[in-house]
Amino acid sequence: MFRPLSASIGLRYLRAKRRNGFISFISLASILGIAIGVAALITTLAVMTGFQREIRDRLLQMSAHATVSADSGTMENWRYAVDIAERDARVAGAAPYVQSEALIAGPNRQPALLQGVLPEQERHVSVIADKMVEGEFASLEPGSFNIILGRELALWLGVRVGDRVVVTTDFQTTPMGAVPQLKRYTVSGLFEAGHQQFDRNLALVNMADLQRVQRLGEGVTGVRLRLHDMNQAWDVARDLAIALQGPYRVSDWSRENANMFRALRLEKTMIAILLSLIIAMGAFNLVSSQVMLVTDKQADIAIMRTLGMPPGGILRVFIVQGTLIGVIGTVLGVVGGVLLTLNLEHILRAIESAFDVVLIPPDVYYITGLPTELRADDVTIIALVALAMAFLATIYPAWRASRTAPAEALRYE
Repeated sequence: MFRPLSASIGLRYLRAKRRNGFISFISLASILGIAIGVAALITTLAVMTGFQREIRDRLLQMSAHATVSADSGTMENWRYAVDIAERDARVAGAAPYVQSEALIAGPNRQPALLQGVLPEQERHVSVIADKMVEGEFASLEPGSFNIILGRELALWLGVRVGDRVVVTTDFQTTPMGAVPQLKRYTVSGLFEAGHQQFDRNLALVNMADLQRVQRLGEGVTGVRLRLHDMNQAWDVARDLAIALQGPYRVSDWSRENANMFRALRLEKTMIAILLSLIIAMGAFNLVSSQVMLVTDKQADIAIMRTLGMPPGGILRVFIVQGTLIGVIGTVLGVVGGVLLTLNLEHILRAIESAFDVVLIPPDVYYITGLPTELRADDVTIIALVALAMAFLATIYPAWRASRTAPAEALRYE
């Protein structure tokens, strides 16, 4: 099989035994350094992506993909808005809601977000009915003045199902001055979403009950939408607001939680940069091994130059040899990283069984496993970065080899 001369010599140097065993050791350390760095980076990013997906999914299970609310006051034509939304093929479900900041008092007091919902329609936009741990979601009947609390919120308040709590919402202006709106509710259920934002801060009542307390009539705060494709949330909500022909405020899941998702992306980026230093260390070892190889092959370089090989050919010989070391390390790292990621949960379970420890307590992280998501684009980028570092590491030693003068190299041979 025909191969260019520079590539053939570079491949031969890669396979040949070294007169100096330390050069072989440094080359092996370069391969292992690159492989370990690539594998560690692939596995870490897969775990971080898995955690981000888990957080996002738990968040979106309890909240809508998009929201259309009145710019000021209340939305009176919410039935018309729901009807338009449900006719849109992109919408999986729509439901009205009333929302208010509240102070809930039992044996203890705790601020919370009070949300009035229609149980039969709320199922179309969230899975809160499936997250009930005590009581029934259907207990939120009109006129019952029942309330469902997040499990952590109930613990902080010191209440259980069947207890009564006093809910203070907005102040109402009367001839006697500003008077808080107080209403006594009965705790009819507890839910656990697995996300502190909801478990500790959310309370649910029937929408009609909250409308009555706040004297809203038929008005609501807005309409929440769940979509078949959550990435279309902003476009769908905007189209609905335009169809309603009024001043409405549009929001979607990515904008409502922009700071959190931005922080998660920043954290992932910084971890990737830090772990890339492991690959960089392997590349630095590659520089050392290539410099030592060039020194060891001075006589060979001089002979090749004497036989007519140009400096560019010498340059390509050592670039090919060094790049192949990078390719081997990268391939080993990609294979090892993918296998480690796919079997990470089994490895975690084995470590927990062997040492009788719980590395990820469910009561702290709200998950019972180690979520991972192996993305092809992440693996590709990591492999390309490793190959680029390996290629750059070969340039200086190869350039030094191409500058070797044959007479000087053979003087002491």
